[in-house]
Formats: sequence, structure tokens, C-alpha cells
Amino acid sequence: MLHKTAQETDIPEIGLGTYKLYGKECKKVVSDALALGYRHIDTAQIYQNEEEIGDAVKQSGVDREDLFITTKLWHTNLDHDSVLQSTEESLKSLKTSYLDLLLIHWPNQQEPLMQTLEAMMILRDQGKVMNIGVSNFPLSMTIQVIEEHRVPIFTNQVEYHPFLGQFGLLDYSYDHDFLVTAYSPLAQGSVMQNELLVSIGKEYGKSAAQVALRWLIEQENVVVIPKAGSGEHLKDNMDIYDFELSDEHFEAIDALEKERRMVNPPFAPKWD
Repeated sequence: MLHKTAQETDIPEIGLGTYKLYGKECKKVVSDALALGYRHIDTAQIYQNEEEIGDAVKQSGVDREDLFITTKLWHTNLDHDSVLQSTEESLKSLKTSYLDLLLIHWPNQQEPLMQTLEAMMILRDQGKVMNIGVSNFPLSMTIQVIEEHRVPIFTNQVEYHPFLGQFGLLDYSYDHDFLVTAYSPLAQGSVMQNELLVSIGKEYGKSAAQVALRWLIEQENVVVIPKAGSGEHLKDNMDIYDFELSDEHFEAIDALEKERRMVNPPFAPKWD
């Protein structure tokens, strides 16, 4: 599997998203993914599956240093003490002494952003967190983190797929050495019904989902974390390295309407 690099750190460009994977199912999917060669696992405190992921990793026999594990601070855990305490709990659940990446899951206007970032930097200085970043931050708030607070980030994890663009954020990432991690890269399954993606896939002997993932990873600075509930889907999501989109096909996907947001909870920030 290929990697992307930011802040002099490599990350596998395809990871496993684990939202809504619970209990035995979660443990099995993560175990199967590791057996297939996945080395990048994404979770979050609110997913309530860190324990199962930790068990699967421990039983896999894969060396910890070969893995890239991300978790995310829930937006009620963003005051200084809660950042430190909840991260310790995540480390315990995941059965690891460090996280490769800790993200702010959603911005919370009720908590001073710099307070959260300072606590995250303490964890980084202690070696409990290797990299820090944000998630669901619009471009304006990303600029605030990097330019106003002067905190370099490893990634901004955002919803990104053929029906929702992140081109402004991507352009900014090139100049500030961070990655854009695409969650819901298959638009919660909607890509499978898109005529353009289906027709492009037929030309390569690939599914619409594989075309969507290929379109994303062909973009510099983009990492994807598709969820998969079966061994077949785990394999399919990795089986995207034996073809390359033509310029015509790439640009046709670029031209799809980019306003279909799938994830927009009541506490979401104002999107730009």
C-alpha cells in the first residue's frame, strides 16, 4: 500500500473507517483488515469501539510500530483536563502507549480552541500522541488554527467524495504541509448509483466505489478511510492500484455537482 506524507510523517493512504462498527463485528472486521494488509485504523471516542479495536490489534500479531492508529476527541472533551483524561482512557482502551494521530472530532464554539490545542501539544510532548490535527473544520477555522494560533496540523479529516468538494481546503494544504483525510469517501453508498461512476468503472473493470476511491487517492495530499463491513468490501477498497483514471475521466468526476453533504449534525460549524 502506498503512503502520503505530511510533517515528515508517513501514513497509509487507505485506512479503515470504523464508525458504527461495534462489539464482535468490529473486532472481526479490524482483524480481517489487518490480515489483508491494512495498517491504518481510524476510530473515535464517540464510536465506542476503541476496546474492540485494541483487542483486535493486540491479537493480530502486527507490530505496533507498523500501524497508524487515529482517534478523535469528542466535542464535550475539549477543555484542558478532559483532553488529557479522555486521551488516557483512549490509550488504555486501545491497549497502546501512544497514538499516531489525535484529532479534534468537531469544533466546539463553547471551548477556547487554543486551550484544546495546548493540551494536545502537551500529549505530543509527552510522547503519548505523535501527531495532532482536526476534523470537520471548515477552511476558515483551519486557517485560524495554523495562522492565528500557529499550530501545525497533520490532517483535517472531512467529508469528501465525488459529490462534495474540498478543493479550497486541498489548495491550502499544499502550502501548509497537512493532509486531507476523506471520510465517507463513498458518500454512504451513493456513489454506487451514480451513472457516470458506474460507466467509468465498466471501462476499467472496476466498481463505482473503486472509481471514487481512485479519484480521491490520485489527488496529492488526500488519504481515504472507507468503512467496510465484510471481507469482500475490505478487499475491494484496497484493489485500486491496478488502474489509473484517464484525464478525461478524472475531470468528469471533478465536474460532478459538489454540494451533497451527508454528515451535518445540529452542532456542525458553518460550512464555507
